[in-house]
Amino acid sequence: MSLKSNIWKVYLFEFFVSMHFISAVLIPFFTEWGNISFSKIMILQSWFMLWIFIFEIPTGAIADFLGRKKSMIIGAGANVIAVLIYSITPNYFLFLIGEIFFALSVSLISGSKEALIYDTLKKNNLTKDSKSVFGRSESFHLTGILVGAPIGSFIAFFLGVRYPMMLMSIPFMIAFVIGFTFKEPKIHLKQEKKNYFVILKSGVKFFYKHKILKILALDMVVISSIAYLMIWLYQPLLMRSGCSMALFGFVHAAFVIGEIVVMNNYIFLEKLFGSKKRVIFLSSIITGLMFILAGLTTFLPLVLLAIIVSMSFGLTRRPLLISYMNKYIPSHNRATVLSAISMLRRILIIVFNPIIGFFVDKSLNYALIILGLIAITFAVFSKVEEEHLID
Repeated sequence: MSLKSNIWKVYLFEFFVSMHFISAVLIPFFTEWGNISFSKIMILQSWFMLWIFIFEIPTGAIADFLGRKKSMIIGAGANVIAVLIYSITPNYFLFLIGEIFFALSVSLISGSKEALIYDTLKKNNLTKDSKSVFGRSESFHLTGILVGAPIGSFIAFFLGVRYPMMLMSIPFMIAFVIGFTFKEPKIHLKQEKKNYFVILKSGVKFFYKHKILKILALDMVVISSIAYLMIWLYQPLLMRSGCSMALFGFVHAAFVIGEIVVMNNYIFLEKLFGSKKRVIFLSSIITGLMFILAGLTTFLPLVLLAIIVSMSFGLTRRPLLISYMNKYIPSHNRATVLSAISMLRRILIIVFNPIIGFFVDKSLNYALIILGLIAITFAVFSKVEEEHLID
């Protein structure tokens, strides 16, 4: 079987592991069934990110040591365990345990998936296609969310908000099975089989000493961390603007479609904006402006515009910048370095979540405006240069 088959199998894995039925009713799940406040929701998510922070580097090194395939299989299995724990009963302690398993899954899959894709391309002399492949992979991830959100709305309507969480175990189990069909690229195998701690040390050291890699990583993690918060803020925004909860899944689907469109048109955007650097810069500015707009109005059409556009540009920068960063990372510690970069994003979100939760309880408007201003300020002072962005 050709090693190239890894690519379409990763696409399918991404699709099923991303079918988050709960996404369309996330806030009602926590507030109605879980009976917790928004600030407690954000504390719970900081707990989730804290465990990803704890797991990120060790699991990246494990992927380099044991292989990307095994890492992704275990990650999919952890997802199944997480949703079943979450579905037992509305208990905050169980939620905390469930988030640990969700964090383990994310950490095992994140760097391993990108490393498996890139090393498969490298083995087949196709690294020039990495931008489109990473973009397509993210599109399958988003398509899984796109399909899952409306399904989750119907499940919640007919069965209650508990069941979208419980029934996510089905697509997660399918992803688990797909993981067994991957074929491990045999790139720098002898180096990958070295001592676990040697891999860990070399990966972190490489990232720390690489100036361009740090510049690209910082640009990615700051804006993606801000854009991520809209996932938690858009439902309170819609409720404040008088939107029916029955439409939440369709709004979720709309901004996912926006993300897919942006991610599959990187080259067009480079031509439209004039350069690769301008795509990076303007996507940050647009994200910031949309957050500010959302904080200044309750007029539903403008709120919808702000949600869809901010998510479409803010959340699509990650696969693009990962494609650029991979040009600077050697294969033998690729998963470890990518995990280190993901860890930076987790740190920011761990810090942001409780603060934003506090501000949202006080004023949703101020929280959105502050986040928008941070995004715009960071874009202006970013040190990313055109020569850093190698195809």
